[in-house]
Amino acid sequence: PMLLLLNTPSDVMQPAFEYLMVYFAGISGLLMYNMLTGIMRAVGDSKRPLIFLIISSLLNIGLDLLFVAVFKWGALGAGVATIISQFISAIMALVALVRSNADYRINLKNIKIDKKILKKILGVGLPGGFQMAITSLSNVFVHSYINEYGTNVMSGYSIHLKLDHFIVVPAQAFALATTTFVGQNFGAGKYKRAHRGNNVSLLMSLWVTIFTSLLFYFFARPLSSAFTTDKDVLDYAVFFSKTVVPFYFLMAFNQNYAGA
Repeated sequence: PMLLLLNTPSDVMQPAFEYLMVYFAGISGLLMYNMLTGIMRAVGDSKRPLIFLIISSLLNIGLDLLFVAVFKWGALGAGVATIISQFISAIMALVALVRSNADYRINLKNIKIDKKILKKILGVGLPGGFQMAITSLSNVFVHSYINEYGTNVMSGYSIHLKLDHFIVVPAQAFALATTTFVGQNFGAGKYKRAHRGNNVSLLMSLWVTIFTSLLFYFFARPLSSAFTTDKDVLDYAVFFSKTVVPFYFLMAFNQNYAGA
């Protein structure tokens, strides 16, 4: 039903359906990774989550080549490669926390639900979850309108979204750093330091976002050409990028203050 809501072309429908079914079947791996690495980032350890992600990404690429290019599994192979790499990254994070000697180490025998803590977590997590759900829902409608214009427009927009990550991810990274920094200082009662750290993170996020935005604005065509040589698709990809990119600096404010 979601693919129909997106006005997905018939030739894209079946591969997309296969990929999504497999991907969502393995979503628990992604959930575990985010929860476990969230513990690490909360204590200032952002290096190991990065290492796990790099290993997972390289594994995903290798399995994509194996399942799609060698075994000819198509979209199904891409989905299987994704969930395997997600579970591997989750297992690496779990092993790291189980073997840790710090106070936040995980003892599998003592895992249980604490109602008071669960209530606090849901109080913080549910609003954030609804925020992301609303954003995703709005993107569904945007995609559905774009898909009505045909395969070339859809392909151009997909290329733009791939490039979009190179601007969005740094802002999200600064937001994650802000969450950790503000949380630690807030817990220690150092409110002025938390406020100052938030301002410094916002300034860095703005500079990086503006720099990458300018880069992608002036080099939109050569960057987009890495994904296709079709002139019509390239024209649409460049159009999307040059229309949206000038407003990306606003995202630094949204991401940073939400993180704080």
